[in-house]
Amino acid sequence: MADRLTGWLVTIAVTAIAFVLRAVHLGRPNSLIFDETYYAKDAYSLLRFGYERSWPDDANAKIIAGNLDVMKDSAAFIVHPQLGKWLIAFGEHFFGMTSVGWRIGPLIVGTLLVLVLTRLVRRVSRSTLIGGIAGLLLAFDGLAFVMSRVALLDIFLAFFALAAVACLAADRDWFRNRLADHLERNGLLDLGGRFGPALILRPWRIAAGLCFGLALGSKWSALYVLAAFALLSLAWDVGARRLAGAGVRSYTAILRDGIPAFVSLVLLSAVVYLSTWFSWLASTGGYDRDWGSKHPDAWTSRFLGDGLASLIQYHKDIWGFHTGDYINHATHSYDAKPIGWLLVVRPLSMYYQGDLPAGTDGCTTGDKCVGAVLAIGTPVLWWAGVIALIAAVILWVGARDWRFGIPVVGVLSVWLPWFSYDSRPVFYFYAIALIPFTVMAVALCLGKVIGDARAGDRRLLGGVLAGAFVALVAANFAWLYPILSGQPITYAQWQARMWFRSWI
Repeated sequence: MADRLTGWLVTIAVTAIAFVLRAVHLGRPNSLIFDETYYAKDAYSLLRFGYERSWPDDANAKIIAGNLDVMKDSAAFIVHPQLGKWLIAFGEHFFGMTSVGWRIGPLIVGTLLVLVLTRLVRRVSRSTLIGGIAGLLLAFDGLAFVMSRVALLDIFLAFFALAAVACLAADRDWFRNRLADHLERNGLLDLGGRFGPALILRPWRIAAGLCFGLALGSKWSALYVLAAFALLSLAWDVGARRLAGAGVRSYTAILRDGIPAFVSLVLLSAVVYLSTWFSWLASTGGYDRDWGSKHPDAWTSRFLGDGLASLIQYHKDIWGFHTGDYINHATHSYDAKPIGWLLVVRPLSMYYQGDLPAGTDGCTTGDKCVGAVLAIGTPVLWWAGVIALIAAVILWVGARDWRFGIPVVGVLSVWLPWFSYDSRPVFYFYAIALIPFTVMAVALCLGKVIGDARAGDRRLLGGVLAGAFVALVAANFAWLYPILSGQPITYAQWQARMWFRSWI
């Protein structure tokens, strides 16, 4: 009980640190930066009409000036699901169509990402210390910081995907505890070659299905994470039954546990995903919304009705955009191939103002200032993460330490799919869904360095080394803070933070 209380106190403290760091000057810069120009306006349109409308080319300046009545009557073709934009709209509802309003939703969710990682790592490591270290490291990551302060969709994908994985980790404990209870209740030493209890209704697995559905409702790329962890969770079931003495019957869990898992994870997530389109389905003016009524003879219209037929057609159009000639032949100066993500080769400049006059926006120097928001991970943390991930593969496969499978599968499920899209522009900030798993690998490896409570002087030395690493990450974050937060600095100070030409 004491450790449970301590665990929550540490979690709350780390989460509070993350919140304060992210909340300071949230409204800076007071403009629509990078893809905020799409999602902040889409969110406001959802608030007003339940679907996304088009905006004129000069809408951004008018919005900043307080003129919001500039939306067009026509529906906009959007290429991502609606949930993330509804979460952005939540902030706009309470704080207005302002830079704080469209960023408060990402701020809250980005802070909760730190909380969920802290609890996940604490659970699998059985250590409040290691869980707290994981949370602190994520709090001090530059990319997680920036993505918690801009109105883009990827922070929502990262949060719901990690929450789903945390639920599956909890389900693993729940399932093993129920098997142990079954043996104890029946006075058995093991299952004796029997399959054991079915345990079809598993609350944590259902919760994971809900979270995966919300992740898909933020961005489709969550599908890869769902597929990878559904298989890993099923492997945990087989291992648990084999450990309990099911013998060769443990492999029948692939079907007997797999079918209920498919319902709880895949089918449930599909239902949740569909529900995230509620406002579009309830509207009459959304893009493609009238397709079903215009094509009554289509099989989808005849068997599913106009609404679902229109939604299916809309999804075909979205898929066509993501795989079509337009996107495949597009170019972008900040195109960042995924091979370089873990090494922070090509971060993304979301905002750069190189001629801020003295006396404006906090520029207190006698000369002009630079204001910048660079989406970049804290390099010390990311570079150490590469080493930690290699160690995690070895410890998972070689030492059969199941805990390290979570960060390895997490990173691979987020990272590898993007290699098949190298013909189109991809951006470094997509790696926001990757960094929580990388941090988890780092924290678990630091747990190995620290050792257990019986390690004596070695544990003291390991604790000093781990503490020094966390301090180094915090110092690296502090050094980068001005170019993460849009804080006005001199050109020389900005240039000193551009360690590599590829960062410019």
